[in-house]
Amino acid sequence: MNDQEKFTILVAEDDDATRTFLADNLTADGYELVVADCARHALRLMETKFPDLAVIDLGLPDGDGLDVLRAVRASDGIASRIDPALPVVVITGRAGELDRLRGFDHGADDYLVKPFSYPELRARVAALLRRSNKRQSQGRLRIGPLELDPPSREVTLRGRRMALSQKEYALLRALASEPTRVFTKEELLRDVWGFRSLGSTRTLDSHACRLRQKLSVEGDHLVVNVWGVGYRLIDGPVKA
Repeated sequence: MNDQEKFTILVAEDDDATRTFLADNLTADGYELVVADCARHALRLMETKFPDLAVIDLGLPDGDGLDVLRAVRASDGIASRIDPALPVVVITGRAGELDRLRGFDHGADDYLVKPFSYPELRARVAALLRRSNKRQSQGRLRIGPLELDPPSREVTLRGRRMALSQKEYALLRALASEPTRVFTKEELLRDVWGFRSLGSTRTLDSHACRLRQKLSVEGDHLVVNVWGVGYRLIDGPVKA
C-alpha cells in the first residue's frame, strides 16, 4: 500500500468526460475518489465524506466554483463540518491574470488552466498533500488533561465535560492541532473566523479569554496569550 491510498480527493466538474477522465486517472494512481457535478453536491460531499483535497471547476451549473471556494474558507469547521483548511486546486478555462488573482484571493491553493496536462495536475496534487498537515484522525485528541472528540465535538477536562460555544470549540480545535506552536492572531482570525485582515476586531481576544476561563476551573493554565503574537495551547498545567 502506498501513501496515496490514504487520501480521498473530491472532483467537482460538470463535464462528464473530464470528470470521468480525472476520476479514472486519480483512482489508478491510488487515491480514493468522490465526484460531484454541481456546487451543491460538492459542498454536501465535503460535509459527509471529508476529502483530503478538492479539485474544483469554476464553471459549475448551479454556481461559480469561486462560491464553493468561498464557502469552504468561510466554514467554521463546526456547524457545516467542512474543513476550512481543505486544500483546493482550481481547474478552469479562465486564463486571464485577473481570473487567476481572483481564484487565489478566494483561497485557492493552486490554479490550472484547461487544457492541462494530467501529469502536471498529479504532481501539483501530490505536492499539496505533502505540504498540508495530515488530517486529524477520528479518535480522541489528548493534550495533557484535555481531551477532544472531533466527531462529537465533545471536550472534557480531567473527565469533566466542558460546555463550549461553536467558536470556542473551533478555536480550541485549531490550537490543539499543534499544541506546542504559537498561532498568530492573523492565522486564527483567518482559519477560525474567515477574516482576511486583522483590523481592530477584539473577537479573537474575547473568545480566547472565555475559553481560557472555562479551561482553568481545575487550576490549569492551558490557553496562553503570547503577547504581540497570538495564542498557544500548553500541554498540561503550567505556572501562571
